[in-house]
Amino acid sequence: MTDPAPVAWPPAPIRTERLVLRASEARDRAAFIELFASPEVGTYVGGARPRDELERAVPEVPGRRFGFFVVELDGAMIGMITLDPRGADRPGHVRPEGGEAELGYMFLPRAWGRGYAAEACAAALDWFADALPGEPVVLCTRTAHAASLRVATKLGFGEAARFEEYGAEQWFGLWSPAHRPVEPVLDSADGVGPWDVEEAG
Repeated sequence: MTDPAPVAWPPAPIRTERLVLRASEARDRAAFIELFASPEVGTYVGGARPRDELERAVPEVPGRRFGFFVVELDGAMIGMITLDPRGADRPGHVRPEGGEAELGYMFLPRAWGRGYAAEACAAALDWFADALPGEPVVLCTRTAHAASLRVATKLGFGEAARFEEYGAEQWFGLWSPAHRPVEPVLDSADGVGPWDVEEAG
């Protein structure tokens, strides 16, 4: 990913039809802990983490970094989105040196099935395309995670590769500004997307 230093961070809150994407705040800490401790959320990201461990490990203001958005509905956090550089040591790249922006997202189970993931991710991708024009975005999720694959397709990701990682077959997709969907992305296929729980906070 191109050096994002010239891009103002955090940006002004991004508003969609139903949601707000914003930087994390101290009031979000309890929701972060709930998210990472959830067995349902942990199904496709290596399992839930113990709540007592999270209480010790999660900082007062989690996720204060470039590309990290809290997704808010009616004043409360329901999920998060990340646009982080994909590690060069991991499989799946469109550049030999790696470091492409990788879209990740997680939502609390009570927010599943309402199209929030697609709506929020589309807004984050639009912001990214305007902030860093021409930069590709990748996404990796288990091929067994049908809901995440539907969201990826709805957002305009095209399959670039499949490979084994974390003991399961992974679907690797590529998005660029040219892939922006022209139709609304609201969909009932919602849920948990790719995310490394070790990066909490």
